[in-house]
Amino acid sequence: MLAKLPTVSLVTCSYQQARFLESTIRSVLNQNYPALEYIIVDGGSTDGSNDIIKRYEDSLAWWISEPDKGQTDALIKGFAHATGEICGWLCSDDILLPDALIKIAGFFRDHPHIQAVYGDSLWIDINGEPIKPKREMSFNRFVFLHDHNYVPQPSMFWRRGLYDKVGGLCADFNIAMDNDLWEKFSAHTRIFHLPEYLSCMRYYSQQKTLSRELRPQGYREGTIVMERGSALARYPILRPALHLCARSVRLVQRIAAGGYDKSIPSELVPWLKAHSTYET
Repeated sequence: MLAKLPTVSLVTCSYQQARFLESTIRSVLNQNYPALEYIIVDGGSTDGSNDIIKRYEDSLAWWISEPDKGQTDALIKGFAHATGEICGWLCSDDILLPDALIKIAGFFRDHPHIQAVYGDSLWIDINGEPIKPKREMSFNRFVFLHDHNYVPQPSMFWRRGLYDKVGGLCADFNIAMDNDLWEKFSAHTRIFHLPEYLSCMRYYSQQKTLSRELRPQGYREGTIVMERGSALARYPILRPALHLCARSVRLVQRIAAGGYDKSIPSELVPWLKAHSTYET
């Protein structure tokens, strides 16, 4: 059965993330997925990241460490070397949960018509301690465009053909590159939700997405995506009402999906405890 699973290409982009990088790499390689193509693109780190990567280079399909133009540039570079049927990316401060790749690959194998799917995630702190689950609702394009991008990025996977069809990641986006890509996906195909916990997303003050300096850029990029996907959003006077409607729909649908349950799944607690204190 495992021999029939598709090849998964996973890209990790990293810069000065030695504190977290080994935990990320181990979470991928310990999946023991039989058809994995793992690619790491480092932006020329000087914090010991290269030494960490070299310890695992025999298990990598390709890696490089050189100055780049940022996260999106690194991801584009990584996917240019990817050859797998299924793709995704894992930032160097996030981790995959056990059996995530088997679950995703099996889903794609059993549903050949599906082009993109995302699972659920867990928020963890800087030390890997669980904060709360991020159990999500099904994909709703209206909510996605007019409320916010609620898709947990490390739990999103897609077929390579879809990525190529939409033109891949756009180098013009620095903050909302995933938002931009999901919108382009959803304009071409239905995005599915797999109600399985697949990843952990780290939440800490030094994150790029929490930077006050980058917040205006993130807003501009998000507005570009929203206006491209929704003709009504091109009229600023309508945006508050559209946002209110989208937020109301999200509230109802997420409640129905159990998205406000704050308990960590009991079957994941031992694994989280074993990995929460790991440091390089």
